[in-house]
Amino acid sequence: MTRFFMRVFGGCAAVVLLTAAGCPKKKAAAPKRAQTSAMPDSADQMGFGVRHILTNKGVSNGELLADTAFIYEDGTRLEMRRVNMTFFTAQGLKDGVLTSKAGTYNSRLQRLEARGDVVVVREDGKRFTSQQLVFDQIRNQFFSDSSFVLNEPTRQLSGVGFESDPKLNNFKCLKTCKGIAPVQVPAR
Repeated sequence: MTRFFMRVFGGCAAVVLLTAAGCPKKKAAAPKRAQTSAMPDSADQMGFGVRHILTNKGVSNGELLADTAFIYEDGTRLEMRRVNMTFFTAQGLKDGVLTSKAGTYNSRLQRLEARGDVVVVREDGKRFTSQQLVFDQIRNQFFSDSSFVLNEPTRQLSGVGFESDPKLNNFKCLKTCKGIAPVQVPAR
């Protein structure tokens, strides 16, 4: 009887194995990704519609707005998305606007680094574009090591890297500098 059960059991096991080998295999479902948090783990706070006033010796010289900000280092560093900064003169008049996709503001260093499609439009008609720009409040200076284009009413400058005052008047190009300006030909 034991041999009989062994033959039956062996035959059944062979049929099951051959049947399983002949069936098409189902694809395993892709593992589901965990939902990501909008706030990085190390951020102290997260803010929406953030507004920060930049001052120099008690005088407001700018208003910094951001769609979203992650706040780090006890509130001294802001990592921002969709940055918009308005510059003001000493008399409080609007002097220009800076926009970018992202930026970092460090209140200890009083420095704003704008990144991603940076555009500065001045009230005097100047338009500056770059992928990166730093505004140092203490030195009252713009600078960058990225490529840039500066359009003025009467000329266009381009290059890689620059230093300038925020009014873009004292402009120093660092590398591959080019300029285009109309030339007046005297009448004969």
